[in-house]
Amino acid sequence: LVAEIEKKITEAFDVFDRESNKTVDVREIGCIVRSLGCFPNEAEVQELIEKMEVEEPGGFVHLEKFLPVMTKVLLDRRFRPIREDVILHAFQALDENKCGYITKEDLVKHLTEE
Repeated sequence: LVAEIEKKITEAFDVFDRESNKTVDVREIGCIVRSLGCFPNEAEVQELIEKMEVEEPGGFVHLEKFLPVMTKVLLDRRFRPIREDVILHAFQALDENKCGYITKEDLVKHLTEE
């Protein structure tokens, strides 16, 4: 199981390893984590980055630092997506007219005023 997880993590990491040198820009970490099916908020991404010992200058993360942190995240099933029924319930609360969609204007109003 661990070997399969590490392979999946390495493959996701390699997509963002533009120089093919087993490093990625620290700004890509959130995208890589989310591509693995984990959905941390930005504060949680920063906590993960702190555990990865970012190399200065330039802000790069090595695969050898990324792999153990992400293996633990996946094994612990952290940052799971919100269940579909919860999202649907939230959508229905915003769809006041029960028309099956939310206009951009209504969404902006809900997010900025209510």
